[in-house]
Amino acid sequence: MSEGVMVNRSREENGTAAVSGSASLPGSAMAAAVPGSEIQGQQGQAEQERPVGTARSKRVVLHLLPWLAGLCFLAMWQFRLFHQLFSLESYQLPVPSAIAASIRDNAEMLFRYALYSGTEMLGGFLLGSLLGALAAAGASFFPISGKAGIAVMSALNAVPIVALAPIMNNWFGDGIWSRIAVVAVITMAAMAVSLFKGLTSIQPQYGELLDGLAASRMQVFLKLRLPHAMPSLFAGLKINMSTSIIGAIVGEFFIASQGLGYLLSDQIRLANMPLAWSCIVIAAALGIVLYEAVVLAEKRLIPWNRVRTNA
Repeated sequence: MSEGVMVNRSREENGTAAVSGSASLPGSAMAAAVPGSEIQGQQGQAEQERPVGTARSKRVVLHLLPWLAGLCFLAMWQFRLFHQLFSLESYQLPVPSAIAASIRDNAEMLFRYALYSGTEMLGGFLLGSLLGALAAAGASFFPISGKAGIAVMSALNAVPIVALAPIMNNWFGDGIWSRIAVVAVITMAAMAVSLFKGLTSIQPQYGELLDGLAASRMQVFLKLRLPHAMPSLFAGLKINMSTSIIGAIVGEFFIASQGLGYLLSDQIRLANMPLAWSCIVIAAALGIVLYEAVVLAEKRLIPWNRVRTNA
């Protein structure tokens, strides 16, 4: 064998050994062996972490914005900027500190009246929502005639509460049942309309599939219509929870001996505006807490709807 052939073969063997040795090196060694690869890897990792941090900071800001806006509103109110803007006196619009002092001084009475108004609100809310849900469920079995019945029931929303409350007081007396009846009437129609829409807005292919499986009307209702209508059910509940506190408070403006609405109207006549505004604040807080309870129940019972709406 010639000397030139031996030299070429030794060069090839040395190149193969170098390649196999570099393949066996760990990732850090490879990165060190290639110039600039470590810097590029760090830049890529930073670019991947940057969107995650940006999205997290945006979520924090979005959560803090309502609280900051509320604090700014209270600060403007406390420093009488609204009084200067609308030419109001302190007895017309008490500042938050005066309202807080009134709540502290009358805490026992306000708690007792809030409990009374809350009972009216919850009783009417549950009764009206139940009656509206039963009406919508019955109408879904007969969609054509049921739609006409739901339309007639929705006309109850056009009746003003100030006209409905005296009628209920005349029918049920001046006790708690008259306010429960007022709240039930104004919540029944909203639930019936919302739930009926959810029960009947089914895609045709789903109904045809269950018809092909010889499913009965009740099975179609329980397996298809009711699960599909759960978001509409909770939409009606949230609407009813927001309006039930209005019905209870306005109903107490008429023949009543206790409750936040009764105390509110009485203190306005006496020009005791801090206590009157205390009733408004307690009623608003009660409505917000109960509304959030409905929202929490919706998240727990139908989590798939939250995922779909957030997508």
